[in-house]
Amino acid sequence: MVDANTAVRPAPALLPALGAMTSLQALVALALFAPGVVAPRAHIEVWQLSLFSCAVFAVGIPASFWGGSFIARMGSLRIASLCAAAIVVSMALASLGSSAALLAAGLCLGLAMGPETPASAALLARLVTAERRAFVFSVRQTGNQIGAVLGSLALPAIAISFGPAWCYAAVGACALLGILMFEWLRPAYADKVAPPPKLDLRARLALMTADRRIAMLALASMPFSAMQVSLNTVFVTLGTRELGLSHIEAGMALACAQASGLVGRLGWGYLAMRLDASRAVLVVIGLGMAFCAALLGLAGASLGRSVQFVVAALFGLTASGWNGVFIAEIARLAPQDRIGETTGAVLTASYMGLLAAPVLVSILDGAAGLGAALATLACLALGGTLALIWGRP
Repeated sequence: MVDANTAVRPAPALLPALGAMTSLQALVALALFAPGVVAPRAHIEVWQLSLFSCAVFAVGIPASFWGGSFIARMGSLRIASLCAAAIVVSMALASLGSSAALLAAGLCLGLAMGPETPASAALLARLVTAERRAFVFSVRQTGNQIGAVLGSLALPAIAISFGPAWCYAAVGACALLGILMFEWLRPAYADKVAPPPKLDLRARLALMTADRRIAMLALASMPFSAMQVSLNTVFVTLGTRELGLSHIEAGMALACAQASGLVGRLGWGYLAMRLDASRAVLVVIGLGMAFCAALLGLAGASLGRSVQFVVAALFGLTASGWNGVFIAEIARLAPQDRIGETTGAVLTASYMGLLAAPVLVSILDGAAGLGAALATLACLALGGTLALIWGRP
């Protein structure tokens, strides 16, 4: 790797690294979606899927928090290879089919999900200029949508034609190809700088709290992450139960939201790059997702079908489109020799939002309905947006 403060790499050198790290996130997303996609054929119950997801995040949080030290010592692409190896093992366990195997698969997948974003941030931040950082990081974050789309299209067909075990085998084979690619690229991006000294827990937390701007990013990421995961998981139920949509219509509306999320990751990144104002773009995104969630939650049933679809698209544009600009802003503010550790520490807060959201939505749904749950998330997202405004220099 080359320190961006001392030398500027030729532009072509960025592309292989960007492609590799985007592929890594696509692999993680593909593995994360696999059990849910094959659930009908594999007879996996909802509680088993919840167990798998909780296991992933339970391991992913500490893996993200502590992974920065390993990134500094082993290099981002070696970490990418280890993440892909964890995916291979996870898919092998999931193919066994039992609840215990699915739990073990989730725990193993968490070892891949936790370090992959900090590793990408540490590598790409050294290769990209400050002016292009927001857009490049947004491109990298499209790996999540790429993996989800590929999984949604390919895995059901494989499950129907060959059986669920072949779906897991296909994901594992993709991860093995990923290992070959990461190891082939690794010598060209090897870090020649001596690893920084180890950080204890207090020092790691200080990376996130010493700078008010980073602390407010971490605070805002919790409700933003909660909004994103809620959009992905309960929107169809909201549409059929409270918005008056048929199952097919609700699925189509969610598809519009997901497609808009992909467009948003690129569009917001490009806008932040052109304006050189990542935090201002995040503020606009936060206000947008809060407005869309409040509108759907409080008055969604009174909207016409076309308006509901437009609001769903705007909801996806904001609630699923913020990640790239967010990671780029962390990389900009973090100490340049601690980008991996700082990203991991801030993402710990984001993952807490992912963990807390299902519990909060379930409680509010039982008490007042999904519309009220969405309106509550809108208030929390608004609070996160205000934190971003307050955290500006």
